Amino acid sequence: MARLPVIDRFLHERSLLASGVGVLAGVDEAGRGPLAGPVVAAAVVLPRSWVLEGIPDQWAGLNDSKQLSEARRERFFEALTTEPGVRFAIAPVDAGVIDAINILQATHRAMNEALAGLGQDVEHALVDGRPVRSLRCRQTALVKGDGLSYSIAAASVLAKVTRDRMMLEADSKWPGYGFAVHKGYPTAQHLVALARLGPCPIHRLSFGPLRNTGAGLFPA
Repeated sequence: MARLPVIDRFLHERSLLASGVGVLAGVDEAGRGPLAGPVVAAAVVLPRSWVLEGIPDQWAGLNDSKQLSEARRERFFEALTTEPGVRFAIAPVDAGVIDAINILQATHRAMNEALAGLGQDVEHALVDGRPVRSLRCRQTALVKGDGLSYSIAAASVLAKVTRDRMMLEADSKWPGYGFAVHKGYPTAQHLVALARLGPCPIHRLSFGPLRNTGAGLFPA
């Protein structure tokens, strides 16, 4: 049985460092598709020694957050946010802003705010997906980059776990929608709850199923 090729998840980082880039960050987001809640971006700078010498064994399972179980995402989140050599920043943009400027622009704003949170010395970003024209620094966009770059994978985990935790809090504040289960995505359960309860303050009124419902319909 043929083995799958091993992905070098520091290939792009090493290439950029070799070209003279001093500080580079991985950038990713979570929450573009839901009907409710924020879009959250994270930016992460992993230790230069990891890039040049190889990631420590205990980090080798770091991957696209969608490929990790919830328990593993939580473990990597705690490890990333407590590792002294890792720099990170996380930026949410709420539903009201999403409605005002659209989800694409809100996502780009979150990415720029996360990068700003790292400081002015970040010279280059590895971004998951397509190029972000408004990004505050030079960039390399990688389609499915969260599976190709440890830096982007780290940002993916921080963004996803942060957003999931925010939606768990929302479930306590606005019970009945099932936010703890579907995290705001348009599942059948969520759509049934919307038909019964109407939107709450974290719903994105510019999104299809909610368009024209009006801000005055929020339940208490």
